[in-house]
Amino acid sequence: MTEHPRYGDEVGVVTVTYFSEDTIERFLDTLEKATEREVKVVVADNASVEGALEEVAKKRKNVQLLSIGENVGYGTAANRGVAELDDRYGWVVVVNPDLEWEPGSLDALLDVAGRWPRGGAFGPLIKDLDGTVYPSARLLPSFGRGIGHAAFAKVWPGNPWTKQYRQETGTPVERTSGWLSGSCQLIRREAFDSVGGFDTRYFMYFEDVDLGDRLAKAGWLNVYAPSASVTHEGGHSTSQASKKMLKAHHDSAYRYLADRHPGLAWKPVLAAVKLGLAVRLKLETR
Repeated sequence: MTEHPRYGDEVGVVTVTYFSEDTIERFLDTLEKATEREVKVVVADNASVEGALEEVAKKRKNVQLLSIGENVGYGTAANRGVAELDDRYGWVVVVNPDLEWEPGSLDALLDVAGRWPRGGAFGPLIKDLDGTVYPSARLLPSFGRGIGHAAFAKVWPGNPWTKQYRQETGTPVERTSGWLSGSCQLIRREAFDSVGGFDTRYFMYFEDVDLGDRLAKAGWLNVYAPSASVTHEGGHSTSQASKKMLKAHHDSAYRYLADRHPGLAWKPVLAAVKLGLAVRLKLETR
């Protein structure tokens, strides 16, 4: 078993940027009101307008810019950002830069973490800009749920597979979950290191699903903490996404299922899934 260092209780925030100049200042302004703690922020930049993020980092003493210089994807950039934090940082927030913190929300997340000693990751209640609560704490996808959700989510939003998968069950309550949205997670550093962080084979999408699954298999809990609340400006629909992003989503979905169903017996099922995803991609990008 790999020995991991004994971490302190300081909090580091890692945000992955990709031409995020328009939102980063608002993100940092609201973060200041989200906690009474001093936090270090690592901006892991996959791409930006030249000089824009340097100016941001220069103005704020708690912000470190990590210029990656190429688009390595979300999970890889997040891992590199976390690696910039030394052993004092026992808590890491991995978060999108197009997110606004509500006052006290990070401290509320840390309060929840104190109640769950086996909690590895903690996710707040996430609202869209219109105030709608986004289903950010879900069951892990299975073939039955996954295929039902993929096949019917667009044409029959209230179908039982989607409802079960998304765990939309009335008033949000603090509970364990299969996985938490990667747009905002507080992660125990010990837990993150115990599973090797994000799987870098996922360029974008499903890296959060995969992380939640691996944390659970390593004995950690994924905890939904709706007492902490944030607003995600970017929205979650892929309706405006480019063909490249939709393809990345479908590729990641296939990788996730293929990793968890090895062996010859699953080959025909996986082949059918791959075909179905290809057809769906063609329909959605007509």
